[in-house]
Amino acid sequence: MLERNKGIDIVAHIGGIKTVKQAMDLFQTKMDSKNLDKIRKIKNPDALLKIANSIAMCQPDSVMINSGSVEDVNEVKAIALKKGEEAKLPMKNHTIHFDLKDEQGRILDRTFYIANQGEVISSLANKKLRDEAIKDIQRIMVGIMKGKVMMVGFYMRGPLGAPVSNPAIEITSSAYVTHSAELLYRNIFDAFDKEVERLGHFFTNVHSEGLNRTEDLPNARVYMDRSHWTTYSMNCTYAGNTLLLKKGNHRFAVDKSVYEGKGMELAEHMFITGIDGPKGRITWFTGAAPSGCGKTTTAMAGNHFIGDDLAQMWIDKNGSIRSINPEAGIFGIVEDVNREGDPMLMELLRKPGTEVIWSNVLIDEDGVPQWVGNGEKPPEKGKNFQGEWVQGMKDKNGKEIPCSHPNSRCTLSAKALSSYSEISESAEGAETRVITYSGRDSDTMPPVWAAINSDQGVVIGASIVSAATATEVGASGVKRAPWANAPFIPGSLADYMNVQFQFFGNKKIAEDKKPVMAGLNYFLTDAARGGTTKKLLGEKKDVKVWLSWLELHAHQEVEVIKTPIGYLPRYEDLKRLFQTIIQKEYPKELYNKQFSLYIDNIVARIDLQSQAYGKEENVPQRLFEILKKQREELITLKEKFGAVVTPDQLQI
Repeated sequence: MLERNKGIDIVAHIGGIKTVKQAMDLFQTKMDSKNLDKIRKIKNPDALLKIANSIAMCQPDSVMINSGSVEDVNEVKAIALKKGEEAKLPMKNHTIHFDLKDEQGRILDRTFYIANQGEVISSLANKKLRDEAIKDIQRIMVGIMKGKVMMVGFYMRGPLGAPVSNPAIEITSSAYVTHSAELLYRNIFDAFDKEVERLGHFFTNVHSEGLNRTEDLPNARVYMDRSHWTTYSMNCTYAGNTLLLKKGNHRFAVDKSVYEGKGMELAEHMFITGIDGPKGRITWFTGAAPSGCGKTTTAMAGNHFIGDDLAQMWIDKNGSIRSINPEAGIFGIVEDVNREGDPMLMELLRKPGTEVIWSNVLIDEDGVPQWVGNGEKPPEKGKNFQGEWVQGMKDKNGKEIPCSHPNSRCTLSAKALSSYSEISESAEGAETRVITYSGRDSDTMPPVWAAINSDQGVVIGASIVSAATATEVGASGVKRAPWANAPFIPGSLADYMNVQFQFFGNKKIAEDKKPVMAGLNYFLTDAARGGTTKKLLGEKKDVKVWLSWLELHAHQEVEVIKTPIGYLPRYEDLKRLFQTIIQKEYPKELYNKQFSLYIDNIVARIDLQSQAYGKEENVPQRLFEILKKQREELITLKEKFGAVVTPDQLQI
């Protein structure tokens, strides 16, 4: 179990400020009259002490309180330009930010949970005991903001009034981080005290980029103090390491749901999108996928957009699952974003009218952002994450340097999207009827399949397999990615899995509100189905068909094929949907390639999961029971039909 407020609160220990009076005295030495007037509007004593101790530890020259006003946000943008953290581009309200050449993703090897003695930390994560973490943070963070302006913002991770929203304070010396926070989160300066009183907690984030030099990267750190819901980030600039409102606070939200949520709430690495069904019906989906595996594409494929990365979910008093997006914007990977697959996003990125912060793309000679896979004429030269670039450049190993880094990003407000849904700001959230799980699977699972029951749905999420992506510095190869949330699960996977079974199997979910839980796989290749090429068996736009089938299945308006792994769609339904949804022919031969069960591959996947989870302590036996049953039924099918079983054979 996780014990809140156990052990020394590190920033309070280092800062030494113990009373609100001491805090106010310190504020007077670091703030001008304008910012003093703003901080006096914050009454919560715990918040004031967190801010004061951060000042005492980091020792900035001055402190700016960002109230979210137009004046304050413009000041933040001006600081970002003056410091060189961002540079203006020719298109109005577009800027470019470059991270350090060797910091183009999450620094997993230098990211730690702070643990108390005896606490269980996820087997997939790094930890440091509290005494050791105190010494490291003190060594690096004391005085790290000398000569700098500290910026303090008050945000809400979720709509105001929602039962699972989380207030948070972002403290940083980076104007780029603060500017990003203004696009991605809700500044609640005026409502902060009220929301903290309503919810009983807030998260705190302390960051400084330091001197922003490559030689300081060995001393880059991201620490997450689970007991005191405080993050510390130092000597880094990539938003995944510094914008701690995002994945840093997501980890705290996961802890909160697992250890305090009583099986009634979840914090997930999921998109939220609405699909139009017959007779004006909107069906709301959430879906998990590791970064770079189609989460944003799927979110954009919906008709009504809420979010593309994170979801907070709960069971309401009427027995419905409700979902909100903690974020209000998009921090999206742009590689392979193009007009064919992502027309709405491209419209915002290529036409004036939307504020965009670009990061690590190439800026060509005309000041236009360029990236790999944008479907446009390739640039010949420009400036990118590693400096001046010309087509054909190679690195020290002789490998060609692409025009943009695979983890290049765009940051913008979700409200700019033409499909943006006003439900995004509703405290009631979106009634969620479909939950999907997908990874990057080239040779095993079909494009879409639905669980027979909620327990089997939990196992689909637990069994996500993916390739390592560019979001993680130094990672490579194929790996397990449970729920696409594993990097953000602080405690034991067993505890997290147990809550998944509790939540989706909760008897408080009304019978007619139970969600469909399903798997998606966009990465099945021709070679895996008897062909000779690595070409994908499908296109980006096919996503709309898979989602539309799930929408109909959620309302029991299509027949299904029952298999050991779950329900598969019938050819006749998919053929009709391909024609009506994306005006495309869908030959039976392709259907058979995509939806035949390749028994040996699926059994190998099951064995991988059984063996891996068998090494974890206290994993719910329900997981092993379901995997065993699926394996036995698949072997029976193989004995009857052979190693490849077609959908027609499954219906005999």
